[in-house]
Amino acid sequence: MNAKKLRAIIELGETDTVEFKRKFSGFEKIAKEMIALANTRGGYLLVGVDDDGTVVGVDSEKSEIDLITSSAEFYSEPPIETDIDIVDIDGFDVIAVRIPESRTKPHHLVPSPSESNGQVDARDTRVYIRQGDKSVMASREVARVLAATQPEAPPLVLEIGNIERTLFDHLERHERITLREFRNLVNISERRASRSLVRLVRAGLIRIFTGNGEDYYTLS
Repeated sequence: MNAKKLRAIIELGETDTVEFKRKFSGFEKIAKEMIALANTRGGYLLVGVDDDGTVVGVDSEKSEIDLITSSAEFYSEPPIETDIDIVDIDGFDVIAVRIPESRTKPHHLVPSPSESNGQVDARDTRVYIRQGDKSVMASREVARVLAATQPEAPPLVLEIGNIERTLFDHLERHERITLREFRNLVNISERRASRSLVRLVRAGLIRIFTGNGEDYYTLS
């Protein structure tokens, strides 16, 4: 990446594809930001840039890069692919970490050994996504959608029956529905309702949104 392109990215501020960090702020914090980008649309983690877009640079490029790559490799499961450049802007070195949208979603944050008593349980790992200019924890439903929409997922088999038509009719009248509401609407188990919604999201017929405490679905 050259300085001109980096300036253009910084001028737009933090977005769902760009995260600023003044400096390396800990393995888990950096891994969380990279995981969120990889699980969503990919993007850039810029180290040496303040939250307001002020370029402050980094003191030691090599040590910062070593810490970032360790975060991507050891604090994410599966590890995150990165492409790292050092870009000079007005005498300040900025580390630009490009993170492509992952083909192996979802990535989970792996707890540090001190937090997990040296043992990592998959149930304790956390999935993050980008929502606006923030990295937020994804719900179980969002994690399922991420897994179902990766390129290596099994082929989609979709049948539109009475349950799906009832859902579409509801969404046309009320615009949104939660998993709990859908389960009650068609009188099926939560597991079956979840599978149905994930398949419809994967087919592009509905969309999932992370709300305040509860996800909801709308027509695409």
